[in-house]
Amino acid sequence: MPHATRDQTHTSQPSVAVAPPRLIRLPEVIARVGLRRSAIYQRMSEGRFPKSRSLGPKCTVWVEAEIDEWVRQVSRIPD
Repeated sequence: MPHATRDQTHTSQPSVAVAPPRLIRLPEVIARVGLRRSAIYQRMSEGRFPKSRSLGPKCTVWVEAEIDEWVRQVSRIPD
C-alpha cells in the first residue's frame, strides 16, 4: 500500500486574494469626505477623524480603510 505524500493528504483551501492596505494623500481624502483641509486637521486634533501618517517631511498619508470606516460611521442613520 503506497503512502500518501504530504501534498496529497493536505486539503487545499481556496485562496482569497486580500488587497494590501492602501495609503491615500490629502487631495483624495478631501474628495472622499467632502471636507476642506482645515476641517480635516481640526477634526483630527479633536479625535473625530482618522489620524494621518507621516512618510517623510513633506509626505502625509491616511490609511484608506480608516477613511472608508469613518465615512460609514458618519453616514449611519441614528437609531
